[in-house]
Amino acid sequence: MVETASKSVVAWPGRAQSHASARNSGVPFDLSWLDGLRVNQAAVSRRASALGARRSVKKDAQAAWLLKAITCIDLTTLSGDDTAARVERLCAKARRPVRDDLLDALGMSAQPVTTGAVCVYHRFVKTAVDALEGSGVPVAAVSTGFPAGLNPHALKLKEIEASVADGAREIDIVVTREHVLTGNWQALYSEMRDFRAACGDAHVKAILATGDIRTLSNIAKASMICMMAGADFIKTSTGKEGVNATLDVSLVMVRMIREYLARTGVEVGFKPAGGVSTAKSVLQYQILMKEELGRAWLEPDLFRVGASSLLADIERQLEHHVSGRYSAFNRHPVA
Repeated sequence: MVETASKSVVAWPGRAQSHASARNSGVPFDLSWLDGLRVNQAAVSRRASALGARRSVKKDAQAAWLLKAITCIDLTTLSGDDTAARVERLCAKARRPVRDDLLDALGMSAQPVTTGAVCVYHRFVKTAVDALEGSGVPVAAVSTGFPAGLNPHALKLKEIEASVADGAREIDIVVTREHVLTGNWQALYSEMRDFRAACGDAHVKAILATGDIRTLSNIAKASMICMMAGADFIKTSTGKEGVNATLDVSLVMVRMIREYLARTGVEVGFKPAGGVSTAKSVLQYQILMKEELGRAWLEPDLFRVGASSLLADIERQLEHHVSGRYSAFNRHPVA
């Protein structure tokens, strides 16, 4: 039984003893893992609504949490009018996401602060890899017919392989929503296994497009199947759906990560994407990760946030912490 502070959110028939493990290599398909899965929507809503109201961080502590959040941002540009110059500017911001004077005032000038990754379409992978050379910041490529995920399967695999060949160290894949909506879990598992194999050494983030698969039960089951098939991260959204990341959806997904950890001993990462655009909102997600999964999920190897405008608001909040004054957003350009 997986419990919140008050009522059960997700019920499971049983758990296996956890053990130490490394990268998620997946497990054999086993539909019994979905047996008895139930989502208590009212309990999910109560728990999620309490995250922003029950706890807050202030002053120096808030500045520290926001600096940590920067290191977990997948700084993203996924627009139809992207250009190589825009991607290069984004990479420059990823290398130096906070102004030097603010880092000096915060006593962090000696600490390397970069974003978690830069996320682009395949066309710009090589551009981003070249622009980030020597920084340690990885390039993530959206793939498999992003955002709809309706390309032929063989073409999806070729796209993954091409991005890896160009230097992408992370691949954000899109699952086929139809498999989830029709309950074809074997097809979803097989698709995800193929994506995982095509990625090779590159880490794979499985985008569930939660706004399209509709129910919390579907989200819970799709999360578990993708992890069974070897996803290193599960991710809420493409950012292109009508509804993207929400705390309700995220709570269900991190509970599935917790269940998978209990069954296999393998730590899987989580990435909310779309709609996390303010410092206040990212703090709520950090609190969610800390309370539900623990301290390890505040680090970029297990927690990422897909965002673009978020970084500007965080830098703005840091300037307010240092100076006591809010500045205009145009003082904190991203790209």
